[in-house]
Amino acid sequence: MSYYFTNDENLLSEEKKINVIINNLPFSFYTDNGVFSKRGLDFGTRTLLENLPNLKGNVLDIGCGYGPIGIFISKANDISVDMIDINKRSLNLAIKNSKLNNVKTNVFESDLYNNVNKKYDYIITNPPIRVGKKILYKLLFDAKKYLNKNGELWFVVNKDQGAKSLFKDISKEYDAMIICKNKGFFIIRAINN
Repeated sequence: MSYYFTNDENLLSEEKKINVIINNLPFSFYTDNGVFSKRGLDFGTRTLLENLPNLKGNVLDIGCGYGPIGIFISKANDISVDMIDINKRSLNLAIKNSKLNNVKTNVFESDLYNNVNKKYDYIITNPPIRVGKKILYKLLFDAKKYLNKNGELWFVVNKDQGAKSLFKDISKEYDAMIICKNKGFFIIRAINN
C-alpha cells in the first residue's frame, strides 16, 4: 500500500473535486489517489479547524496534503500561510487548491522542517500518525525550533492513536492544553514558552 507521505510515481491519478463548508465558509478542493482523506474532509481535520481561534501573524501548515488546513486559515483570517509536505502530488494539489479558493499561500516541498528557514507564530497540523512515533515526535517536538517565543503548535490526534500519552509527553516541553475532545479526537495547543 502506498501511503500519503511517500511519492509513488506509478500510482494512478484519479483527481476529483469535493465541496465542503467549514465554519460557514465554502471551499472546493481537488483530491487524488495517494493523498490523505481523498474522499472528503476528515473528521479530525474538521474538528481542528472548527476549534482554532482567529489567527494573526505567520502560520506554517506542516504535512499540508491537498491543503484544507492552510487554505481554511488563509481564507478565514485573510493572511498568507506557508504550507509544506513531502508528497509531490499533495503539493501540486495544494497549489491548485489555493488558486481555486483564491487564497494567499506559499506552498513548498520539505521533509519535516528541512527547507524551513524562519520562525512562526503558529504551526498547525493533522500529523501523519502512520510515519511512526520517532518521526511523529520529531515533527511535534522540533516545532519548538521554528516557533517564536509564545508561538503555538496546534494539532489533532485520535485517542486510539495515543493521544493521552502524547499529551503527557508534549507537556514536558510545552505549555500544553487539550482544547477539545470530540468523538475520540483531541485538539491540543502547545505553547512555546
